[in-house]
Amino acid sequence: MRTLHISLLFLLVITTGCNTVSADSLKIALLSDIHFLSPKLYDSGEAFTTYEQVSGRQFDDQEMVLEQVWSILRRERPDLLLISGDLTHHGERQSHLDLVTDLLSLEKEGVRVLVVPGNHDINIPNAVAYRGDKKLPVESVTKDEFVALYESFGYGEALYRDEASLSYVASLDDQHWLLCFDSNRYEEHVNGSITAGRIKEQTREWAISVLQEADDKGITVLGMMHHGLVEHMPYQSDFFPAYLVAEWAHHAAWLAEAGMPLIFTGHFHSNDVTRFDAPSGKSIYDLETASLAQYPYAWRMMTLKEGSLTVESRFVKQLDGKINLEEEAHKRLEMVTRRVAEHRLSEMGVPIPEELMPLLTDLIVKLNMLHVKGDEKADPEMLFALRLFASYMGNEFETLDFSFDFPPDDNNLVIRWGKGNVEE
Repeated sequence: MRTLHISLLFLLVITTGCNTVSADSLKIALLSDIHFLSPKLYDSGEAFTTYEQVSGRQFDDQEMVLEQVWSILRRERPDLLLISGDLTHHGERQSHLDLVTDLLSLEKEGVRVLVVPGNHDINIPNAVAYRGDKKLPVESVTKDEFVALYESFGYGEALYRDEASLSYVASLDDQHWLLCFDSNRYEEHVNGSITAGRIKEQTREWAISVLQEADDKGITVLGMMHHGLVEHMPYQSDFFPAYLVAEWAHHAAWLAEAGMPLIFTGHFHSNDVTRFDAPSGKSIYDLETASLAQYPYAWRMMTLKEGSLTVESRFVKQLDGKINLEEEAHKRLEMVTRRVAEHRLSEMGVPIPEELMPLLTDLIVKLNMLHVKGDEKADPEMLFALRLFASYMGNEFETLDFSFDFPPDDNNLVIRWGKGNVEE
């Protein structure tokens, strides 16, 4: 229980109309949280440069990162590209229009694209353009407009559509369907986007019927959703519930029981894979992919076969003319994480000795920076800081008791299902 209190404290302040392919395997690329902002919506004025400084983002870098990934996809030509939400920065219509142009270009090269919306994509009331020293309101898109814009990327080829949301089902090949959940709350937006997500009861009932039909036909159904389905670190649901769907354990259990082996998610901006075991022993994997808009600029390339998914993580580390991209992006995210950590520590109301604050802040920053890239492991320096903090708190710290990363591996692995759900 003493180690539990330490973990709770750390986690409280962290965060910052296509033809289907019939083949023995499918090559699938996976992106998440692109947060694309059209270059037509900003200039080099004071409003924009101030926003970049506060947010820790570099939008010119983001655009070049995305162009590099598009180039790789055109060259490698995977069968399928999946994007698990937050396609745009803040739902700007112009950002959607420009992104759709890029996706149409990919489809002309033979890369089929399927998307789901994120909480930053629809009915965003505070979408803006940055002009000189001003932020000027711009149009977002409605639910129906989103469907029309992305008709070529899932909605126009859906086997089934949910009447209660923008959820749909698409066929991947003769053996696999993809059930795309719309977990967003855009109907409730007033002043800005709502971070939290949920699966409506009508949507759950619709999904159960889809999964039952697929089971009757011997088809495996994979999932995709913006919000996380399961916890990716200890006590995430206590301190960061907005990054998981409401009643996440309930939804994870019935999806596992219904035979869904894995689901692709995003939203938390971290590269992490976690397995959830339902009471019956059946399992489901939540394969969360980090944001392509900030460090570590991560995406996935995968191979789907009957009964398995091989996952390879890729990271954009440099650009033409910018060989220090990764280092600079790391520093920016570290700066934002430190600012958030200091603010939250000051508001916690927990009696922390003043001399301990810098140590604790440094530890929190390091833990978060490791988590976003995945496969995080505590090094000797971190373990020393943990022991020192524990001694200040009057706790005992045992290395073997501290687990920050849930199994399995996060970046490169093979997930198998059917008999035993064993990953490698």
